[in-house]
Amino acid sequence: MNAMILLLQGAMNMADSLATANPVLTEVNASEMDMLDMAVKGGWIMLVLGVLSVVCFYILFERNYMIRKAGKEDPMFMERIKDYIHSGEIKAAINYCRTMNTPSARMIEKGISRLGRPINDVQAAIENVGNIEVAKLEKGLTVMATISGGAPMLGFLGTVTGMVRAFYEMANAGSGNIDITLLSGGIYEAMITTVGGLIVGIIAMFAYNYLVMLVDRVVNKMESRTMEFMDLLNEPT
Repeated sequence: MNAMILLLQGAMNMADSLATANPVLTEVNASEMDMLDMAVKGGWIMLVLGVLSVVCFYILFERNYMIRKAGKEDPMFMERIKDYIHSGEIKAAINYCRTMNTPSARMIEKGISRLGRPINDVQAAIENVGNIEVAKLEKGLTVMATISGGAPMLGFLGTVTGMVRAFYEMANAGSGNIDITLLSGGIYEAMITTVGGLIVGIIAMFAYNYLVMLVDRVVNKMESRTMEFMDLLNEPT
């Protein structure tokens, strides 16, 4: 019994000595980490990463809405176009395409407006419009790709500048005045910017691939409508 009491007293004395020797660690464990405070300690690079994240989310939501809107069309679109053309109602077919207001409809409208010309001229006109429409769909994706690659690099830049600052303060403090609080600012900047850059870069990468997938779906629809229209023109009269 006495041995157990002595062991408990020894453990308590050791804990007290550790807390006294490391007051900074005791305070850190006692307080919860505030993400906002950590971001502020990351320095100006965290501000740049914050702006990049806002741009990334704006492009994601704006392009997601526009691309999905471009992909919606009447499933009977080509059937109605065929009926208009077979019945000779060219103006009605053009007006119908304008009311649909989709990339596929604008391509078919251009093709209808070139009826009577050689097939190669009609196809070239449709392809030109298709290239313009694809460029509109991909608006902002280059910026998204740049953010996905540039954000981690900015984070690593913050790591380098933070470590440089930490060693600079260490050198100015002298060999006898170095403690953990002196280096904490530079270490915060070094670690937090790396985490922030990786988070923004990963989000931008997934968002970019998601938008590219949506664009590919719309492009596939555009190609399918073009083939159907060219088949319609090549039908025997």
